[in-house]
Amino acid sequence: MGTKVKEMPVVSKMFCSSTQVVLGVRTRPHVVGGGGFVVTDLHSHALVFRVDGCGVLGKKDQITLTDAYQTPLLLIRRKGGIVEALSFHKQWGGYTPDYVGSQKLVFTLKDPKACYATSGPVRVSIEQTIENVYCKSFQIKGDFQDKECSIVDFAGNVIAQVGVSKEMKETKDLYHVVVKPGIDQAFVVGVIAILDYIHSGSTRC
Repeated sequence: MGTKVKEMPVVSKMFCSSTQVVLGVRTRPHVVGGGGFVVTDLHSHALVFRVDGCGVLGKKDQITLTDAYQTPLLLIRRKGGIVEALSFHKQWGGYTPDYVGSQKLVFTLKDPKACYATSGPVRVSIEQTIENVYCKSFQIKGDFQDKECSIVDFAGNVIAQVGVSKEMKETKDLYHVVVKPGIDQAFVVGVIAILDYIHSGSTRC
């Protein structure tokens, strides 16, 4: 019998696959009502997620992640105010809605401000205290702007990898994300949505 895959549900267990998944990301243009990207399963070509940026929402520093049926999964927004003013990082939070309409913070991404760009890598922290979230600290390695980067855990293991096929190198409007078995795909896409915004991608107004 094979080894059971260790699941790491952050947004939902339903987005943790027992096998490696390759997702395709196609950006939407900056037009009225546009902004964001769609995510498909490259094997089945089925729509998996939709990310709407501030061009759609009309709110700066805010992004939403929905599933194929447009069910809200994550509200992503930048943390402002005194907390960020006193920090060396730009901080983003990913929140899940619950059945009573409130929001729960599930992860935080910290990006060094431009003037402190050499102070360290982009870091992601899981806020939940669930036992089966085996790791609560991640970082981004590589260059997302060139679509060549990875999300790695505290031990240096790659949990997701962003890349572009040779045929699409010049446009970067279509790229892929390899998500390792057991890893929450919605969490990975949520992190990518923030990186897209930080680097003035399709989610940004």
